[in-house]
Amino acid sequence: MKYALLLGDGMGDYPLEELGGKTPLSVAKTPNMDFIASKGTIGLLETIPSNLPPGSDVANLSILGYNPNDCYTGRGPLEAVNMGIKLGKDDVAFRCNLVSLSNNENPIMDDFTAGHISSSEAQEIIASLNVALADDQFKFYHGVGYRHLLVWRDGVANMQTTPPHDITGKMIAKYLPQGEGGDVLIDIMLKSQKELQSHHVNIERINSGTKPATSVWFWGQGKAPQIVPLTEKYSLKGAMISAVDLLNGMGICAGLEIIKVHGATGYIDTNYAGKAQSAIDALAGGMDFVFVHVEAPDEMGHQGNIKGKIMAIEDFDKQIVGKILNDIRLLGDFRVLVLSDHLTPIAMKTHVGDPTLFAMLSSNETENASKGYSFTEDMAKASGLFISPGHLLMNRFINGNIA
Repeated sequence: MKYALLLGDGMGDYPLEELGGKTPLSVAKTPNMDFIASKGTIGLLETIPSNLPPGSDVANLSILGYNPNDCYTGRGPLEAVNMGIKLGKDDVAFRCNLVSLSNNENPIMDDFTAGHISSSEAQEIIASLNVALADDQFKFYHGVGYRHLLVWRDGVANMQTTPPHDITGKMIAKYLPQGEGGDVLIDIMLKSQKELQSHHVNIERINSGTKPATSVWFWGQGKAPQIVPLTEKYSLKGAMISAVDLLNGMGICAGLEIIKVHGATGYIDTNYAGKAQSAIDALAGGMDFVFVHVEAPDEMGHQGNIKGKIMAIEDFDKQIVGKILNDIRLLGDFRVLVLSDHLTPIAMKTHVGDPTLFAMLSSNETENASKGYSFTEDMAKASGLFISPGHLLMNRFINGNIA
């Protein structure tokens, strides 16, 4: 049996007036996901426990079959795993965004991606910050695009921080780190702003009409998690295909091989075809399970970009789902699961904890008559199937008893 889990990050949404009361998924052309919903099983899934924040970290732990209440410590340490950073038992890893803040007395979060700064530009900035600000306690680690890490050796984790994508267009003052150790982080943020004012990367970006990285922003902190590998639990070999450190870090914890795809960006310009082909090659080469993650719909949701989100969904359906659904048939028995890890509503520009949608198809169902379902939020609700808590889904997927 071959298993393909295909995740369009943040695909789910609310009805929009601009779309005549429909969601981006309802408007987008998604014949392949519709086929899975029509021939297989569709339903709703609760990926976010009510006591935890609605982030991709919590949601994807659930999707991988882990109860976040048992193993979630924060986003930063999961990304640290993928970056090969060894955390001591009292070390704290913080997600560190490069962001663009407005230049006034009461700064506003203008862009949580610093104009989607490139990895090469960001690497230069992070290197400069290490020279200027790092010491025996604090060190910066460069990641992909605007996404990086700060490790605080023997640090403080129990403080309140806010994801920058939650506060786009808002004044940052009340969202700065609060609680024990918060003043230390704010001091580093202020020092970073001084260092970045005259950095040559920012000067070049400004001259080219691109937003500069004006500050670092810390959030998602935690200590090293303890997770039993998925591969051990189900006695299978598997792979993770994602451009995002968070998902790759989770994959390593779950015992999955991380497959890097050239041109995978975590944005709308990602290499969809390369991801799909890598998944098929992995399955044909002896893997039992692949998890293919595409970040683009989530990024468009955070930007409030309706057209971009529809395009990202359609690209995901055609180039990822369509390719894998067509080629996996040649490898014998299979199950394909397609889902959104959480909703990233255009109107909210951030994640929400409402149930999301999924659909699963097995090879023995492909000749079934159509059940009349398409892959939309309304159809998922109409099916009457609701899986809660969400971490039960993986066991049902592997064992074939989702319905």
